[in-house]
Amino acid sequence: MLIAVLNNRVLLAARRNSFLQRRIAHSPVSVGISLLSLCSVGLVRCMCGNSVSSMETPVIVEPMGTHTATVFFLHGLGDTGHGWGQQMNEIKAPHIKYVCPTAKQIPVTLNGGMKMNSWFDIKSLSFDSAQDEAGITGASDDLKSWIAQEEQNGIPASRIVLAGFSQGGAVALYTALTLEKKVAGVIGLSTWLPLHHKFPDAIKGVKDYPFLQCHGDMDPMVNYAFGNMTSEKLKKFASNHEFKTYSGMQHSSCYEEMEDVKSFLNRVLPASPPSNH
Repeated sequence: MLIAVLNNRVLLAARRNSFLQRRIAHSPVSVGISLLSLCSVGLVRCMCGNSVSSMETPVIVEPMGTHTATVFFLHGLGDTGHGWGQQMNEIKAPHIKYVCPTAKQIPVTLNGGMKMNSWFDIKSLSFDSAQDEAGITGASDDLKSWIAQEEQNGIPASRIVLAGFSQGGAVALYTALTLEKKVAGVIGLSTWLPLHHKFPDAIKGVKDYPFLQCHGDMDPMVNYAFGNMTSEKLKKFASNHEFKTYSGMQHSSCYEEMEDVKSFLNRVLPASPPSNH
């Protein structure tokens, strides 16, 4: 299990360093490892303050123009907000702010109890294994508090997208389903629905806004079958759900997937919000 987690971190590091090459090759993630700090790259900055005080400093991709929408993107197990901050910088729209938090370091059972950045404890890679309910709901509560802060700053929930990769996507899915307010949309990449046995009973509100779920069919970490099972579950109570498969992609990202994410965001967060917002 420890080897699987370390391999996951290698794949994630490779993803961070190969996105520009994938824009040319249009192929799944290539090899190359580099941990990048984005605090001084373009309009990507580290935000200091109290808005996410329970986590490490998040990475923010600032809007180029008037800020009218926000995307929260949560990373996967063992990663940080920096890699996905770079990805968001590549696909950014001028009116959207992208917030990429970093989870606290906690002991992870799957990693032999060693500490790593994690939104909650993961005990096993099995779909039906015991789950860290307190950790999952706690991470979800944090995300809900960030949404509330954006609303206080003038961005309504209907102009906010919840997104994430792997473990971060699990938090995004769970939060969307247990949030009474309607958000603009939800994105889950290479992920699963945590505490799936609690749904549909745990659902709050009507889930008629867009859900985009993406998964590689060669994923060795979060098995593609888990993605399919999550998709079938979501379709029962999310009326606007789309599941996309990427041939040959493992537990990572690729050019085609990021273009789909960009198109989704452009559709659900247009530059000019509807007049009733």
